Amino acid sequence: MNETPRVQQQAGLGRARGIRVPVGLNAPVPEALAPEIERRLLFVSPEITEYDLIVTDGEVRGVSLTVDTPVPDDVLTQKVNHMVDTDIRTQWVTPGKTVWASPYRPGAEAGVFERLLETGAVSVAGEGQVAIGEPLLSLFAYFDRSVREILARDFTATEYRYPTLISTRALETSGYITSFPHHLMLVSRLHNDIDVYRAFQEKYTDAGVDSTVLGYCGNVDYCLPPTMCYHTFHQFQGRTLESGRLHVVTSRGKSFRFEAAYAATLERLWDFTIREVVFLGSREDVLDARGRFMQQVLDYVDGLGLSGSCEVGNDPFFSGADTGARIWSQRLMELKYELRLHVGADRSIAVASFNFHDDLFGKAFGINQGVDGPIRSGCVGFGLERLVYAFLCQYGVDPERWPDAVRSGVAA
Repeated sequence: MNETPRVQQQAGLGRARGIRVPVGLNAPVPEALAPEIERRLLFVSPEITEYDLIVTDGEVRGVSLTVDTPVPDDVLTQKVNHMVDTDIRTQWVTPGKTVWASPYRPGAEAGVFERLLETGAVSVAGEGQVAIGEPLLSLFAYFDRSVREILARDFTATEYRYPTLISTRALETSGYITSFPHHLMLVSRLHNDIDVYRAFQEKYTDAGVDSTVLGYCGNVDYCLPPTMCYHTFHQFQGRTLESGRLHVVTSRGKSFRFEAAYAATLERLWDFTIREVVFLGSREDVLDARGRFMQQVLDYVDGLGLSGSCEVGNDPFFSGADTGARIWSQRLMELKYELRLHVGADRSIAVASFNFHDDLFGKAFGINQGVDGPIRSGCVGFGLERLVYAFLCQYGVDPERWPDAVRSGVAA
């Protein structure tokens, strides 16, 4: 038998190795599903900081975990196996499908994020939070402007700037809370009562704020938005839109997803920026719009000489009884494409996704199109920090090495 560990995942930067805990799976899982295990493991328990998957003859048989503090082996075994049995084992193995691949060879500078730290171009502000300065700010504006210009070639879009907070009810209506509970970030506040304010002031004047403050809270009316499109669906809730035409909405805003210890550099942030485009209309119009816009974006990326690919993808549904069926359906029907750009010779990150929802959100939010029933929708989202970071990883931080189109666009 050939038993080898997959590449180790280290959470965060500079974390020391701790206690190793071996965990055997209840039954083997095909190695093809290993990435689905990896994208969930650090959400299983906050004590897990690193992991190796143990692969034997094409099957994942176990996991070797690293924890910072002692945890009973049976506790971690139970948690890991619950995740694997619920979210992974029920998935069908579907072959990967690439719909576009860059002709350029993967190439990247090593230590780009470290260089940005040294020069002060970025600053770590907290877990999953990075402040950015120049030249990232100029690149950020350039790529956002480029996306809007590409969109304007074929579509007339209405732009909105949405509030930072989104109502919890809107996320409940969308199904986000039950589909992605591991990413949810709630917003609370102190009870609106003078006695609560007084007690809070007395306790925390010297002690500072910690988790016990939650005893004075209880309102979870709002959340931090995980993406912009839920604002759009909430905006049009209960409305009947004009039939026979495509409605296009675009927005840019801060988005928030708890990424546990996966957060690192600019690749996986808890606090990031999305440029989003939402298409609302008939099934045919939305699919056509998504396809045309995606092709124009791919042509643009190709024109910049960036190395990457566009692949059929799936969302990281978590801890649901129907996770396997939803992922299989999403991949089989090609409801999600991901544009991935290289940040290393053998590593890429998703910088954009092109999604088709069919009538899912039309039904959920009661958005109709004339007499044609629930509206169909699709959305395209660009992670601007990721896009900028992937560009810098491939072209470096010296503007003299950037493509002419980028240099002139940044200077404009």
